Amino acid sequence: MNRFRVSKFRHTEARPPRREAWISDIRAGTAPSCGNHIKSSCSLIAFNSDRPGLLGIVPLEGQGEDKRHVTHLGCHSDLVTDLDFSPFDDFLLATGSADRTVKLWRLPAPGQALPSGPGLVLGPEDVQVEVLQFHPTVDGVLVSAAGTAVKVWDVAKQQPLTGTATLANPSWAAPIWTAVSLFLCGDMSFQYVSKFHVCVAKPW
Repeated sequence: MNRFRVSKFRHTEARPPRREAWISDIRAGTAPSCGNHIKSSCSLIAFNSDRPGLLGIVPLEGQGEDKRHVTHLGCHSDLVTDLDFSPFDDFLLATGSADRTVKLWRLPAPGQALPSGPGLVLGPEDVQVEVLQFHPTVDGVLVSAAGTAVKVWDVAKQQPLTGTATLANPSWAAPIWTAVSLFLCGDMSFQYVSKFHVCVAKPW
């Protein structure tokens, strides 16, 4: 008997959707940042546009013209370096920027007007915000890294959960959450990983 099993996915291939389902004329931009330039929730897609500080917002689902209609959100006065949707709220978007601030946006359902201002502003930091990410299992907890400073934010209280952690060298890579730990990777020239123990207490 052959000891190698044939994969049932051996004939699987990716097929692009029909042209009618494409999202065209998005005016996406390229940015000198190691953060995310496009993120999706279960309802919306957000991406960096060709103008600094401006994000394109488009519904994830839709048909015909509604699918291809892109609206633009003026987020920051400088380049958007990273963005992330809350895993608990499809319409809560966090953005970090070279203007040294983190902003949280309450986006409307598709077809409604975008907000004229953020719901919350965190910072400013001493240098530009490089990466940010929501906690995957705890609602309202957000980490941001700016230079060598790392902060874990309580969004509801609008303040850091603890004092600012300091890295030996700047962190440029996306943070990785586990159940009780936070990992931050340095860039390729430093070749190190920083680990932080993060305990989020829940009220009884």
